[in-house]
Amino acid sequence: MTRREFMVNTLAASSLPLLAACKTQVPEKKEQKLAQEFPLTDYHVHLDNSTIDHVLELSVQRGVKFGIVEHAGTKENIYPKVLSTDEELDAYIAMLEGKPVYKGVQAEWTDWMGCFSKEALAKLDYVITDAMTMPDKQGTRMKLWEAKEDLGDAQSFMDRYVDWHVEIMSREPIDIFVNISWLPAKYAAEYDTLWTPARMQKIIDAAIKYEIAIEISSGFVLPKLPFLRMAKEADLKFAFGTNGRYPKMGLLDYSIKTAQQLGLTPADMFVPASNGRKAVQRREY
Repeated sequence: MTRREFMVNTLAASSLPLLAACKTQVPEKKEQKLAQEFPLTDYHVHLDNSTIDHVLELSVQRGVKFGIVEHAGTKENIYPKVLSTDEELDAYIAMLEGKPVYKGVQAEWTDWMGCFSKEALAKLDYVITDAMTMPDKQGTRMKLWEAKEDLGDAQSFMDRYVDWHVEIMSREPIDIFVNISWLPAKYAAEYDTLWTPARMQKIIDAAIKYEIAIEISSGFVLPKLPFLRMAKEADLKFAFGTNGRYPKMGLLDYSIKTAQQLGLTPADMFVPASNGRKAVQRREY
């Protein structure tokens, strides 16, 4: 099973989004106020088996701007499409040129940077990644959502998993860390006890150090509020995302709800950096 198939099968069900609901009822004042304070953006949208034109129709209907991300890295990464060269990246950017979307990629594994020149990557608006592919105890890449090997006891796994988040942040020029705090099925029921304040703080400290925003995922309904409150207190930036495949993009219910609970303002939200300040330009790698 690819990560795309896993995501499609596990994305949380969503109700109609805020602005689409406006057609039949008056939105709640808090939701209306949030949409007025900063435009709603889903930075984690995959085209996969759809087209940009179909996706843009949903963007208009739902009143949400989309950030389109394509998987990027070596061809060892198995997805419907993987960008692996400057030429492929340029063609992807050209396809989105002039469209009312942000242009991004989802970086795969740890060697994706070597596939592209810095000049080509700088044409993007942002780069996202997650920690869901990590080394096993022998150092071999392991897809956690389909891992068949024994992941070990929960505490030792969590220590390795948290360290892996920090290692990615320290080595890779990324702008948004997505799917954050997700756990393999074996440990998911223990989320509240495994994500201790110390573990959350370690990831938050790394995100601050490397100027990385964290995603509030309406697809996975994560991170939970304790993690987000700690991130807010640390002045981290947030980005809304769904990891959506057609037609499940732009459904930002959880992102909006938690933004209200946290009292987020425009100053708390990620905005793609200007030329010269993008992670691929300011980070050494």
